[in-house]
Amino acid sequence: METTEAFIGLTCVDCGETFDAEAATHRCPDCDGILDPDYDYDRIDLTPETLDARPDGSMWRYAELLPFPAETAVSLGEGATPLVECPSLADAMGVGRVLLKDEGANPTGTFKDRGQSAAMTAAREHGASEVALNSAGNAGQAAAAYAARADLDAHVFLPSRAGFTQKAMTEVHGADLTVTDPIDGNSQIGDAGKAYAEAIEEHPEWYSTKTFVTPYRHEGKKTMALELLAQLGWEAPDGVVYPTGGGVGLVGMHKAAREARDLGWTDELVPMYAAQAAGCAPVVDAYESGADRHEPLDDDEVDTACNGIAIPDPGASHLILNAVRESGGGAVATTDREILDAAIDVARREGLEVGATCAAAVSGAFALAESGEFGPDDTVVLLNTGAGNKDVDALRAHLGEREAEAGE
Repeated sequence: METTEAFIGLTCVDCGETFDAEAATHRCPDCDGILDPDYDYDRIDLTPETLDARPDGSMWRYAELLPFPAETAVSLGEGATPLVECPSLADAMGVGRVLLKDEGANPTGTFKDRGQSAAMTAAREHGASEVALNSAGNAGQAAAAYAARADLDAHVFLPSRAGFTQKAMTEVHGADLTVTDPIDGNSQIGDAGKAYAEAIEEHPEWYSTKTFVTPYRHEGKKTMALELLAQLGWEAPDGVVYPTGGGVGLVGMHKAAREARDLGWTDELVPMYAAQAAGCAPVVDAYESGADRHEPLDDDEVDTACNGIAIPDPGASHLILNAVRESGGGAVATTDREILDAAIDVARREGLEVGATCAAAVSGAFALAESGEFGPDDTVVLLNTGAGNKDVDALRAHLGEREAEAGE
């Protein structure tokens, strides 16, 4: 494998053992824990000024803090997404500044591209020819795109409740798509996970790019925090509100914020806030109860239209909870109506298109401000993890319901 100078291997977050990245490809060989890319930070001779002088290009401008050099990356130009000032939202929220980090500008329209760029690079470096994963939707589409870029065959398992766009584009990119169906009703992410697990057992040669099975997806997504800090002049905001399902991006961003602080690029950590839908909020429930891990929900307990964060059993909840607590952040849940109202309000107040699922960050930020968590001098960043056109049917249907109610 061709790796960056500072990358020293993969360390298990559970047992603490470090493994050579050529030998350990996915979970910990000793305890089956999550592996995390590890670095010798003394080898990183880099300053914010050097980074700021580089052209935006893609997330690979931060390659010194990634496992692979930019020249080996499977890239579609992901990253370098805008941070947009939202003065109308700031006034409505009663805070000093609101900025929206718009990940909808990525090649397939979501932040999932960052994780799949890193994961597909690892797959190619390991000599894989076929990759596989299950997904709620967007990661499957991104995996299909990046597998095509890397000339790999992709096997994608999606629940029937995944959006039409995600299903269609997964096939357009040439992936082998399996849509799982239960006996009645819409299948959930858990059904797709079972189908994926059965297929992997039959095809052990397939290389997984599944959340927290590959060590590299959260590593790609950590570049969101590096970009955000650079866009804010390396000053940590008072809060980043993040729509949270599996929490891969939140965990990655917190890692990058720690790295930036420890390298002396920033003075403080970035307070991270996990925002969930009230109809599927295992992380919020665990946070509020003081637990270290979540209690899994059954699929039939999930009651939300926000497909992207309808994750009843997030496998890395302990990492999410540690991130929000260590950073001085928190967790908040809002109703589907509040989330969908927020998406429409952002479109009308600011002209920005926020995904229906992603608008949990917006409604969550309003709830946090109302509770006094954010004040009149605070800078609040909202993570829009996907483009509004990913959920156009849900947004238009909700708008129709609002208009019908207003006309009564």
